[in-house]
Amino acid sequence: MEEAEFDRYALAYEEQHRQNIVLSGEDPTYFAEYKIRLFATWAGAVQTELKILDFGSGVGNSIPYFRKYFVKSAITCADISQKSLDYAIRRHPGQEQFLKISKTGIPAPDASFDAAFSACVFHHIPRSEHLFWLAELRRVVRPGGAIAVFEHNPFNPLTRRAVATCPFDEHAVLLTARQLEKAYSDAGWQVLKARYHIFFPHFAARLRIFEPLLDWLPLGAQYSVFGRRPK
Repeated sequence: MEEAEFDRYALAYEEQHRQNIVLSGEDPTYFAEYKIRLFATWAGAVQTELKILDFGSGVGNSIPYFRKYFVKSAITCADISQKSLDYAIRRHPGQEQFLKISKTGIPAPDASFDAAFSACVFHHIPRSEHLFWLAELRRVVRPGGAIAVFEHNPFNPLTRRAVATCPFDEHAVLLTARQLEKAYSDAGWQVLKARYHIFFPHFAARLRIFEPLLDWLPLGAQYSVFGRRPK
């Protein structure tokens, strides 16, 4: 991960993201919320007190939805870009903690979180570093704790187009769910499930009630891999 690259786009991220997903008919808030909602449903977290690490939190797009769906939890936002963290603090002042990640790891003690969450971050990380960062996440999550990583699906043609035309995805390399599952296992995580999401654009939003029935089909715009650190 390169700090300077993400510092360069911090202030422009929201508008560039909005323009880049225009074909979906949605704005960035839709994509931010659905991930946290699914994570909370899986974790049963609305009434649970958890310590959660948002790895690669960027400009804080997930913060409002952590507050909505994880009302009793403590959220720590972590990113390699200090400008992104500073902007997130200005946008969403409140009770969250913020950590500056360095190239050498996550500045947190072992087993200090109950769960780790990451939203479309790993395609920005060189493939050769995936094992290191997943092992770091395993280190800072307690035994029995959870991980949820959401990523873009390279099998979806609209996703590939969006990534290819996005300025801050210039050096991105998409990875498949199967590749992410293998990296999980290699880093010592137990893979629990992989699911695909976002099959219908806004004009067909009424069909989204069927998306849970399609989550096995590798054609959704994004996917998630849920796992657990063995006890």
